[in-house]
Amino acid sequence: MARTIDYGNLMHRAMRGLIQTVLKDVADNGLPGAHHFFITFDTTAEGVEIADWLRARYPQEMTLVIQHWFDNMVVTDEGFSITLNFGNQPEPLIIPFDSLRTFVDPSVEFGLRFETHESDEDDAEDEPEDDPEPPQHDAQVVRLDKFRKT
Repeated sequence: MARTIDYGNLMHRAMRGLIQTVLKDVADNGLPGAHHFFITFDTTAEGVEIADWLRARYPQEMTLVIQHWFDNMVVTDEGFSITLNFGNQPEPLIIPFDSLRTFVDPSVEFGLRFETHESDEDDAEDEPEDDPEPPQHDAQVVRLDKFRKT
């Protein structure tokens, strides 16, 4: 099997590293200035720990707002834990980085979106191999200028 460079996986790992660095700084020093985050994650992903009533209310995906009040933020290589206030009810959450779908800081118009792709190899295993076709790769272009403030 030919070796290839998995740019999609490398990009996701780099983006998760950026989020980890930002959240670690916020955990250590608090939110600077007007910064705040909208973080959307897959509530069904492995390792996600949220209260049963939150899971019932958000069975597929949930967006957290980290802005005015949060507590107990701990950031690890795998994800982060945080306590947020839901209607005067503090709730602890554990969010693995692999469950993230979006990370947005609207104060500086910055955002990242994680897109999941089903493995092409799984589909190929189900099909008979008559004439192998050359591999096709979808390019992903990230335009950073749309996140810059003008």
